[in-house]
Amino acid sequence: MDRDRLYFLLLNIGHFLDHLFTLIFATVAALALYKEWGVSYAELLAYATPGFFAFGLFSLPAGWLADKWTRDGMMSVFFVGIGGAAIATSFAQTPLQIGIGLFVIGMFAAIYHPVGLAIVTTKWRDTGMRIATNGVWGNLGVAAAALVTGFMIDYAGWRMAFVLPGVFSIAMGVAYATLRWDGITAERKTEADTGAAAPAASAEYKRLLFRVSAIVFLTTAVASIIFQSTTFALPKIFDERLQGLAGNLAAWLDRTAAGEGTDVATMIGSMAFVVFAVASMAQLIVGSLLDKYGPRRVFMAVATIQIVFFTAMPGLTEGPALAVALGFMLGAFGQIPINDFMIGKTAAGPYRARIYGVRYVVSFTVLAATLPLIGFVYHNWGFDTLFRILAAAAVVILCAVTILPRKLPTPETVPKTMPAAAE
Repeated sequence: MDRDRLYFLLLNIGHFLDHLFTLIFATVAALALYKEWGVSYAELLAYATPGFFAFGLFSLPAGWLADKWTRDGMMSVFFVGIGGAAIATSFAQTPLQIGIGLFVIGMFAAIYHPVGLAIVTTKWRDTGMRIATNGVWGNLGVAAAALVTGFMIDYAGWRMAFVLPGVFSIAMGVAYATLRWDGITAERKTEADTGAAAPAASAEYKRLLFRVSAIVFLTTAVASIIFQSTTFALPKIFDERLQGLAGNLAAWLDRTAAGEGTDVATMIGSMAFVVFAVASMAQLIVGSLLDKYGPRRVFMAVATIQIVFFTAMPGLTEGPALAVALGFMLGAFGQIPINDFMIGKTAAGPYRARIYGVRYVVSFTVLAATLPLIGFVYHNWGFDTLFRILAAAAVVILCAVTILPRKLPTPETVPKTMPAAAE
């Protein structure tokens, strides 16, 4: 493998680990800690909330530091820092201690999106598919969090679900720093960041840019509610609604494995992994469609899929619930690359890390605020009401996307001596 491919692989592994670390606790809380510590699931969610606020709030300073120092250096800090924080979190003995550990994990997790995505969109030009491929790795991290943690709970204890990925992340940090040492020690700005100045912008271009920016940040906020609610709560949803199916699968595996025991927690984690992994492939389809058709039509289709499946989910259990969950996860994961694609196309290179930082401040702050929402709705009305709320959120996205221009305004396409053509 050449250095360029290895570089992209390590960036993808970073995205995988970023989402894995932020969701380990979701499965730990749903399947283990509420029993071991005698604390309800809704109460445990409160201790994860500060970590998700850190995940969002520290995105902007992470992007700023990357521009002032070096993006590759910040990525090395990400790998080593988040791995060390996860190992430290495994020693927690109280909910407060694990909340502090999750906060530190969130601080380091905040580095990846503004820095990693800025690298991907400036170094490689096939933006749609690169973002989509990188996004699939991130979603596989979401899926692996449920699978690995469920397995560890059954066979090694929940603490090892933090330790083993932590050790692996530190090793990846050493590999990344070794590969990119020349880049880390070089000038902080690359040729891609210091290209020719953008053409003079017309009033029409500025108007379109404002419209697109408003839609990006609105849909980012609403889509974050959907993403957080589905990815964080899915292990608990499956624990409540797929017990019969999980038990039957576990019994079938016991018969085919000569009597070796398979626990239900492992099966719940495995089914969540399968749903997350299959649904993550939607990003590859969306990435290719973005390059071909642009974001407007693609975003409308994705929002419609979400509306249909969230509306169908209330009351379902076992096989039908699993099938419909796969449907709304296809929509939840499919929407991820769209806003990043629009930012990559409209943002100037020198400011891209900071703009991605602002985008993820919005995104992950909403992610954090969504945790109390999940806990409140679940405690008072259960998950059926949550699904109806998410269907309404998808309607908001669909309405916003209908006013996107059919072609994105970009500085490179604006003539210097004449106004941009109206869409």
